[in-house]
Amino acid sequence: MRADIGVYGLGTMGSALALNMIDNGFVVAVSNRSDDKIAPFLKEADGLSGSAEGHSDLGAFVEALKTPRTVLLMVPSGKATDAMIDALRPLLSDGDTIIDGGNADFNDTRSRHAAVDGSGVHFVGMGVSGGEEGARRGPSMMVGGSAHSWAQFRPMAEAIAADFEGTPCVAHVGPDGAGHFVKTVHNGIEYADMQMIAEIYGIQRDMAGLPVAEIGAMFARWKQGPLSSYLIESAADVLAATESQTGRPMIEVIVDSAGQKGTGRWTVIEALKLGQSASAIEAAVGARGWSSEKEARVAGQDTLTLGAQSFEMPSEADLEAAMLAGRILAHAQGFRVMAVASEAFEWSLDMAQIAEIWRAGCIIRSALLDVFADAFRGTLRHDHMILAPAMASRLAETLPGLRRVVVAANLAGQPVPALSAALAWHDSMAAARGTADMIQGLRDYFGAHGFERIDADGAHHGDWG
Repeated sequence: MRADIGVYGLGTMGSALALNMIDNGFVVAVSNRSDDKIAPFLKEADGLSGSAEGHSDLGAFVEALKTPRTVLLMVPSGKATDAMIDALRPLLSDGDTIIDGGNADFNDTRSRHAAVDGSGVHFVGMGVSGGEEGARRGPSMMVGGSAHSWAQFRPMAEAIAADFEGTPCVAHVGPDGAGHFVKTVHNGIEYADMQMIAEIYGIQRDMAGLPVAEIGAMFARWKQGPLSSYLIESAADVLAATESQTGRPMIEVIVDSAGQKGTGRWTVIEALKLGQSASAIEAAVGARGWSSEKEARVAGQDTLTLGAQSFEMPSEADLEAAMLAGRILAHAQGFRVMAVASEAFEWSLDMAQIAEIWRAGCIIRSALLDVFADAFRGTLRHDHMILAPAMASRLAETLPGLRRVVVAANLAGQPVPALSAALAWHDSMAAARGTADMIQGLRDYFGAHGFERIDADGAHHGDWG
């Protein structure tokens, strides 16, 4: 019996996805750059609903597949992906599909798609969210590429995806690099959400002086309300954990320095290229960068003067409102970036559909995603989610709490970069008259760049004397 799909790359994510497919009754051929991973994988797959076969030879691996063939690459992005595409192409036929399931830069995906376009072989960039457990039990997947490739892969994709009330959390979001772009923005929103959680934790730890257990209990209470989400649940679990050797809260033995793999930074870069600002995401990316400068921060504590002033400690209700408003605004920025990219690259992204495929399986799954989907299906002005009546109403309810939290943190000298950035963006979007007239005046004054007038068309220059 020929295999339904081939999975090349038996690392953490590749193995998990392949086992998920086998567990759902599919026949899967597997291969890997080093043969030593094949036999242990086949042993782990033994006894599942479907079946697996391993191949150390790439030609035999391809020949084992049903036609038209589907090959899922789960290898490191970059040169390793390009090398595998080059090795596979001579072995494939018209109608066959290569799927890149890694965390690739969507610009690379667009280039790879263009390179095979017209050859008869199809190339798909697929974003996969949910980590190892999600890949094994049901991820959220964002598929780019051709309609032909989606028709070929769809039955399997829907079978292995996370399920939300009977709906698979997977969709064909658009052509060429659309899938990887949506996954990149997903990760950017994830950065912002985690940073805001960390900022709320810091307020309770440093300003209120609460013990870890009490802060964890607060996040546990939030699991049942409008903030219900995987990341809030995770925060409660992290703060409830105890380190076995010392008996201290696990969080207290972790160095306050966070790394990043690049997708959050990619979101910011692409937003700026598109003339947009994902400022809450940018703040989260920046905060991780600052966190890595531990020695400089230690010196800064001894050298810099905060000028802290008296403040009124925010209530738990205000902190909850701040987290909710911040989450809405960070998502809104992400969706706005996707909307502009959709127009620029002619993708026709469906924002409501994207919100819905994030409702289960992915890291940013939350109760708000249904609300976002409804907003995009309702009255939406200028492609901005925050201008939907339902979202504007939610923000009206939660902004006072966010404002009080940011003010208190600023007075106390407590850094809240992501919450502050989200609030500043909201206030900028709520100002019919901003201050860019001053910027344009200055640019014309020193550089004769010209400006538009409020009472006449065309470019004009000022009478600067």
